[in-house]
Amino acid sequence: MAFLFSKSRSRSRSLMSEINVTPFVDVMLVLLIVFMVSAPMLTVGVPVNLPNSDADSLPDDNEPLTLSINSKGEIFIQDTKIGFNELIPKILAVSKNRTDTRIYVRGDKNINYGRVMEIMGKLSGSGFSKVALLSETKR
Repeated sequence: MAFLFSKSRSRSRSLMSEINVTPFVDVMLVLLIVFMVSAPMLTVGVPVNLPNSDADSLPDDNEPLTLSINSKGEIFIQDTKIGFNELIPKILAVSKNRTDTRIYVRGDKNINYGRVMEIMGKLSGSGFSKVALLSETKR
């Protein structure tokens, strides 16, 4: 009898050597769906109809400062609307008085080119040397 008891006891202690990956796959699919839904919402900014260009994109070292000009000629720093006379003091405050901050200018393609150049001239006249125009790439 003792022999049978020890044999049945060893069977109950055998380890399962299979890994159940179903919970892992379920979690990964849920994360995939969450990221797919939330990714389009991560693009923030003022709606601007950018012109198309064949130029290569610039490398991104740090988070750039984005200056947007909509079709009405209104100026925005990131998402905050500002006046033309407030432009340089606000940009200096946001960039912590660093004139080597990269500034991207997004101008609507329906706006007067002179308005965009007026704003870029004011930026470069204030000592900002890394000012670039943004455009959409042709597809």
